[in-house]
Amino acid sequence: MSHQRYPSTHDAVKEPHSVSLKVLRLSRPSLVTQFPLQPPLSATSVPSTGRRPPPIPASLAYDPRDLLRDGTLTDPPAVNPDPFILSPIVNLPPSFGSAYVGETFSCTLCASHDAFGSVVSSDEGDVSPPATHKTIRDVRIKAEMKTPGSGTVVTQLELIGPDSSPEDDKKGGVDLAPGATLQKIVNFDLKEEGNHVLAVTVSYYEATEVSGRTRTFRKLYQFICKASMIVRTKPGLLSATGTGKGRRWVLEAQLENCGEDVMQLERVVLDLAPGLGYTDCNWEASRSAKPVLRPGETEQVCFVVEEEGEDGKGVEEEEGRVVFGVLGVGWRGEMGNRGFLTTGKLGTRHVKPPASAVVKKIAA
Repeated sequence: MSHQRYPSTHDAVKEPHSVSLKVLRLSRPSLVTQFPLQPPLSATSVPSTGRRPPPIPASLAYDPRDLLRDGTLTDPPAVNPDPFILSPIVNLPPSFGSAYVGETFSCTLCASHDAFGSVVSSDEGDVSPPATHKTIRDVRIKAEMKTPGSGTVVTQLELIGPDSSPEDDKKGGVDLAPGATLQKIVNFDLKEEGNHVLAVTVSYYEATEVSGRTRTFRKLYQFICKASMIVRTKPGLLSATGTGKGRRWVLEAQLENCGEDVMQLERVVLDLAPGLGYTDCNWEASRSAKPVLRPGETEQVCFVVEEEGEDGKGVEEEEGRVVFGVLGVGWRGEMGNRGFLTTGKLGTRHVKPPASAVVKKIAA
């Protein structure tokens, strides 16, 4: 005997959502490079005025001369008369790009109310209005970030944007008219290497003339965070400056740009443990220009760390090891984007003098 199979809720065809989500990364553009070439100098090419001829147009990123209404070109060039290797043209990133440790990951979240258009009849070609009119209310966007070292714990991200207001926070959501968009901006400081997952959840209330329901969907966006800088440190012991003074160390650090962009170092600071002080021996102390690191280049920095107390009582030791603190490095990219990273706790193992040396010192 055959049995009629009734369709269940799981077998029902899923309807498309009335709200769509777009996630766009916010990144700074770069300047297009060019290599200006001068034409061969000859008696016929050098003008009588002695002015240097303009570069060959094919060697520039764009023709610097303006096209006039009569079809002629201005001479001399009206735009960029003295071409440089960096042209005034801004180049937008062609894709998502790379994310680096120390930078701030920013993206915009756009939830749009997709209004379905009129339905065209296949028989007579008449245009009829949609079968049901849907009203979208209480649209909410939530974002979470999962980092490599967090395990199963996710970080709730704060959303900002022009659509944020205290009234919307009290209501809990925003009503969207057909074709309207709710935009939010999310920022997250990248501190770890590896896979990061951005989870975005959109919920809204879909109402028709006869019924209403709450709908929710969730999308995941995965990206890889790379190392932007490698920091190598080396501590060393220095002799004391005088009797009764505390111990001193020299802390050297090598900063290597392992990214793909040029960076300018802004500051290198030490956050020391209580009882320690340091002297900066780098460009800020000498008032020299800030170093610029191209991909693969390194910069050497140095600090003198000393105890603020006397007779070695300025800092406490942990299992025979003196912990200095952490090193912070700040930089700027080509278009001014900031970056900052902090190392782990730095220190050195305190080597006690041999017993014979102590006996000789007491005898003396």
